[in-house]
Amino acid sequence: MNIYVSHLSWGTKSDGLQNLFAQYGEVSSANVITDRETGRSRGFGFVEMPNDEEAQKAIDALNNTEFEGQTIGVNVARPKTEHPHGGFGGGRGGFGRGNDGYNRGGRY
Repeated sequence: MNIYVSHLSWGTKSDGLQNLFAQYGEVSSANVITDRETGRSRGFGFVEMPNDEEAQKAIDALNNTEFEGQTIGVNVARPKTEHPHGGFGGGRGGFGRGNDGYNRGGRY
């Protein structure tokens, strides 16, 4: 089961997250998501536990509890959804960019 953990402290590291969940069973992986540019935590992460029963016990026990000075949210992770156009202003063909016949290959 893939578990989403929100409201993490900026100082939380992946190994700390893994240790927290390991109290409830086997942890396949634990990752705190970081900003690509700064390397700083984005305040959330994911934990993968192979046994669904152990994972559910961890969710039930840890949701809305304090960890490293923050009250964390713990839920089953939702599958990643596709955004066909990259959202407003993002990705290829975002707002104000793209290959519309003007400024091909030039500066904006």
